[in-house]
Amino acid sequence: MGQLPFERRTFEVLVKHEVKTVPVVRDSLSTLLHYGIIVVNKPKGPTSHMVSEYVQRILALKKAGHGGTLDPGVTGVLPVALGSATRIVQALLPAGKEYVCLMRLHDDRNDAEIRRVCASFVGVITQKPPVKSAVKRVQREREIYYLEILEIEDRFVLFRVGCQAGTYIRKLCEQIGKALGTNAHMQQLVRTKAGPFSDEQWVTLQDLEDGLALFKEGDDRLLAKCLHPIEAGVRHLPKVVLGDEAITPVMNGVDLFVPGVLRLDSDIAEGMLVAVMTASGRLLALGSAALSSAAVMQAQKGKAVTVEKVFRRPTDTYHV
Repeated sequence: MGQLPFERRTFEVLVKHEVKTVPVVRDSLSTLLHYGIIVVNKPKGPTSHMVSEYVQRILALKKAGHGGTLDPGVTGVLPVALGSATRIVQALLPAGKEYVCLMRLHDDRNDAEIRRVCASFVGVITQKPPVKSAVKRVQREREIYYLEILEIEDRFVLFRVGCQAGTYIRKLCEQIGKALGTNAHMQQLVRTKAGPFSDEQWVTLQDLEDGLALFKEGDDRLLAKCLHPIEAGVRHLPKVVLGDEAITPVMNGVDLFVPGVLRLDSDIAEGMLVAVMTASGRLLALGSAALSSAAVMQAQKGKAVTVEKVFRRPTDTYHV
C-alpha cells in the first residue's frame, strides 16, 4: 500500500540540550470539546463548511473549522477543529491526501493498457483547475505519490491515489481517459486520508451527537472515540522541542532562538513548516524553520524558528 510523504519520513531526533521531561497530562474530554479535533466521515450532499457548522451546532461552540474542502458529492475524511483549535487547519490544508476513486471509461480498454497508463501518472503532473473552481484557472504542477489499481470490471476502474494537496481527482480521471485515447469521468470519490488522519479514525455526525448525549449521562466511551488532541493534527510535521525558559516568550509570539532548542528532528530544511513542542509533548506553536537541523546543531545563537501561530490551551498550563 502506498504512503504519503510524511509516512515514509526517515529521521532521528537530534539532542542539543538534555533535560528531564515531565510526562504529559492527557486532556480531559471537556477540554477536547473546546480544543480538539474530530475526524468526520463527511456524507454525500452537504458542503464541508456545512459539516463544520453542524459540528459547531451539536457541540454549542463559538467556532469550528475544517482542514480541507470536499465537494458536496464527495464523502470521506474531513478533519474538523474545535474552538480555539481551529488555527491548526494551517497545518492540515497543505498536507497530502489519499482518495479511493471509481472511474468510468467511455470505451473498452484492456486491463494491461489501463494499468500501464495509470502507472505513468505517478510523479509530477500538470493540471488546470476545473471551470467551477475557486482558484485562478492556470496550469499548475501537482505530485501523484502513488496510484494503485484495486479492481477493473468492464469499463469501471477502482483505484487508490495518494496526491499533493490541490490535486483534482475529477480532472485526473479525464487526463487518464485522454491518455487511453478515450474519455473517462469520476463516478464516485471517497477521501481516505487527510494528512495525519485516516478512515480508521472517522466518525459520523450521528456518532458525535450520540457520544455527547451519553457523555452527559456519565458514559464517555463513544465521545472519547470522537475526539483527538490538537497534537494529532501535527503528527505529519517535523518537530522542534523548546526548553522551559523559551515557553513564555514563544507563547507571547516571540520567535524561537537557538539557545531555547532542546532537540529537533534531523530532516528539517530551512523554510519548512514545523511544530514547536514542549518537552512533555504539548503543541505550543507552528512556524517556519529559519535554519536547517544541521545548522541549529552547530549554532550557538540566532533564530531557529519564525513563529507564525501560537496555541493556548484553555488551561494555559505547560511544563517541560
